[in-house]
Amino acid sequence: MTLAYLYWNPDSTLFTLPYFNHPVKWYGLCFMAGFLIGYYLILKPLKNHTNHPQKLADRLLWFVLLGTIIGARLGHVFFYEPAAYLKSPLSILKIWEGGLASHGGTVGVILALLAFRFSSKKEAPNLTFLRICDLVAVPTALVAFFIRLGNFFNQEILGTQTDIPWAVIFGAPFDGSLVVPRHPSQMYEGLAYLALFFFLWVMQKRNPPAGRMTGIFFIWVFFARFVIEYTKEVQVAIVDQSFLQMGQWLSIPFILLGLLMVLASKQLKAVDI
Repeated sequence: MTLAYLYWNPDSTLFTLPYFNHPVKWYGLCFMAGFLIGYYLILKPLKNHTNHPQKLADRLLWFVLLGTIIGARLGHVFFYEPAAYLKSPLSILKIWEGGLASHGGTVGVILALLAFRFSSKKEAPNLTFLRICDLVAVPTALVAFFIRLGNFFNQEILGTQTDIPWAVIFGAPFDGSLVVPRHPSQMYEGLAYLALFFFLWVMQKRNPPAGRMTGIFFIWVFFARFVIEYTKEVQVAIVDQSFLQMGQWLSIPFILLGLLMVLASKQLKAVDI
């Protein structure tokens, strides 16, 4: 029986900016759409912690945006292509060419939120570090969905070859891979993150202990990443013929941290800053 697979080959460029002759790609649009929607989602809960929610939301957006981009870029450089960037260090700055790692982005956001906490202590003294993490976890799950949607449009982070009925044939893979039916691994992750967003959105209204939502975020995101990695083409293995991919090794510490935060969420208040 011949299966009718989805053939996917959209133009990765949405439009070109006049005068600048610079292409605006679907990936960039999805990335920014996620952040802007996330900004509005965080405004309402911030009103419960400060009299200046919009001012703090503006600042928080910039902290998170910079933390995400810098962390994700450096994570990709250090864990996935260190040799290439050692030969051409200035290429690290060319983020528009692609190369962002979610694990590095997560570390970057954590550090950015810590910096934001110290910068906003006077304006929102009750908005502790873990509370900030919980507030950000909800829209971040939605941002992650949009980023994976951008990867799908960009035809990158490809799945392995398969003959499952819902396989996708990417017509022009970003890395020049074979045009064959593949797992739509980007959308596996994207849908997992979208489900997490709705789960955390409901949970947020129940006012859980500080840190619990962040712990659930870590477990959900990185367990999904660990499992779905088996459907992806190998990007980098730490050693030749490693039984785990780099993304799986990097996910384990976050899963363990998430479990610790959930199990000890009531005790975390004593160490929250």
